[in-house]
Amino acid sequence: MQRILPVMTKMDLSTLSQKFRGCMLGSLLGDCLGAPYEGDSSVSKAVLQQYFDKIEGPPFKAPIKQYTDDTAMTKCVAESLIDCRGFDPQDMAKKFVKEFFASPRRGYGQNVVRVFMKLKDQKCEDPFGPAKEQFDGAGSLGNGGAMRVAPVALFYHQDYPALIEKARKSALLTHTNKLGRDGAILQAIAVYQGLQSIPSEGIDATTFIKELMNKMHEIEDDDYGVEMEECRPYQKQLSVALDLLDADGSPDDINTKVCDLLGTNIAALYSVPTAVFCFLRALRPIPDIETENPFRRTLQYAISLGGDTDTIASMAGAIAGAYYGQSAISESLQRHCEGHAEVMDLADRLMAACNKP
Repeated sequence: MQRILPVMTKMDLSTLSQKFRGCMLGSLLGDCLGAPYEGDSSVSKAVLQQYFDKIEGPPFKAPIKQYTDDTAMTKCVAESLIDCRGFDPQDMAKKFVKEFFASPRRGYGQNVVRVFMKLKDQKCEDPFGPAKEQFDGAGSLGNGGAMRVAPVALFYHQDYPALIEKARKSALLTHTNKLGRDGAILQAIAVYQGLQSIPSEGIDATTFIKELMNKMHEIEDDDYGVEMEECRPYQKQLSVALDLLDADGSPDDINTKVCDLLGTNIAALYSVPTAVFCFLRALRPIPDIETENPFRRTLQYAISLGGDTDTIASMAGAIAGAYYGQSAISESLQRHCEGHAEVMDLADRLMAACNKP
């Protein structure tokens, strides 16, 4: 397979700033807007259309959509990278623990809570240790490392090898299973590719996926264990996503295949490629989603699939935001999401920190 070398496109600082903000906002909005539908096997397209239309419409008095553990941990990742001028596992672990105990009702899973409890007990002296003990030493294969990795992709956007290594290590704080780690890496690469692409020049979905497959080819190997049917499962899932982009059939049939083949659950293997697919499918109009805004279309489509709606929409939103930039994101959508001003500030500080000599 021919290797496609990652090369960061040169762009002015104003454009880059818009993309940093778009990425962080996209992650937040996907989380906040997807959370009310988490766990639903499917979401009524008509109900979802009304939901988005109302939020994006004229200002109205209503409760702000709260963010979940996805955003809480993403903020910790960004703050740690800013404070330490790079990845510091002990500092990041301390920020996770502090955030959890300050606001524990954000929807954290019990497995990661156990990691945080152990980290607190040992004062984060061994930040990678507790995660290694999960699932009798097998580690977690969930999407928790992927859901929070966007700030890593932003901070290391000028150093691709470091981006890969830090994405891997940031996941290891809670997810040591190779499927969980590689899911975080795939999401980081997808955000990176969105960041370096220019909307005015367009984006080719097939090329985008093939570049991801080439890059994952260098990362995946055959040490998953004999229980895995495929030694390179993320490339397989990306290949499925590529086929589904051009599949024939009714919209409902295609969506059923997306859910059945790509998945919509908490496993990284069955959610990160789905998020990538949602971003790419939303590049063009989607039946029953009435909006001309492709960023909104990305979130609305991701949520419509059901399942782990907040995390999949958050990951898809991070990729879409990195591509389209803040200017494509409705201010009304932003206003109805908790923490939108805070994540924009984090985006600005991330950019300032990673561009300092």
